[in-house]
Amino acid sequence: MAKFIVEPHFRLQEWVAEEKGYFRDQGLDYEFRELIRSTEGQHHNKGGSGAFQSIEQGREANVSCACHWTVNVAASNGHTKLYSDLYSIAPSGIFVPADSEVRTPADLAHVPISVGFQSGSHYSTIQALEQYIPAAKINLVFEDGMLFSRMERLIDGRSEAAALFSGPYYFAEQLGFRKIIDTTFMIAAMIKGSPEAEDVRRYFRALRSAQRDIDLRPELYTHYYKNEFPDRFHAMMDTRRWGPGERIVFEPYTKEVFEESFEWIAQHHIFAEDGMGSGQYDRSTISFAQ
Repeated sequence: MAKFIVEPHFRLQEWVAEEKGYFRDQGLDYEFRELIRSTEGQHHNKGGSGAFQSIEQGREANVSCACHWTVNVAASNGHTKLYSDLYSIAPSGIFVPADSEVRTPADLAHVPISVGFQSGSHYSTIQALEQYIPAAKINLVFEDGMLFSRMERLIDGRSEAAALFSGPYYFAEQLGFRKIIDTTFMIAAMIKGSPEAEDVRRYFRALRSAQRDIDLRPELYTHYYKNEFPDRFHAMMDTRRWGPGERIVFEPYTKEVFEESFEWIAQHHIFAEDGMGSGQYDRSTISFAQ
């Protein structure tokens, strides 16, 4: 039987579970893979492509995750199964340089904002800014790539504004970039293929132990962010100042949440009308709850 593939997702839980032996304690026969630091961030240089496209093309990990909007539609189209036994919350925000003239969310009208196409930053930026700005004045730029790519462009002065989450969110704060508005969003887990149900339970039991440790003493674990940051940034990083980041919530992603999210996506025309899939919760989700 093939090993269970674990890929971290810019958060602390997988790293804590790996280093403290929680996966092994659960009896999980697994392979741990990292994709960002090992490629010096090149894995995220995907301008015009985003989370939905990576799911559509197929991911290697048995359990992966992305913003709940994209997983919702990808599962509705049969590209994956949304794992409905839990979800997580990632701190996120729109950042600008310290000397930017942008001071309020309304000031972002027409300003190019780097986001990932059909990724969490895409949806969450719209959701946050539509309280202040008409849709026609929200200027989203997809060509700057995924999370680490657009973080690098912001730091290097090649971006006027960028939506960042997790470690890059804290890094931007540390470097003095100003957060104009919070865009914290929900992340959903998804299942690839047909892994053993008990292996999925083992994986998440390990992450639950890691989450407990992070909740209790976050300062002991923020150094793990460096494990996914390209080496060029390490000397600049003071992870002692950073927060715990994404938090896994061990509560169901319900049918009501699925349907409300699906309706919001459809109303905002982020996908073509014929690209939304069935919209049926029972066909799109899977649960291994005992």
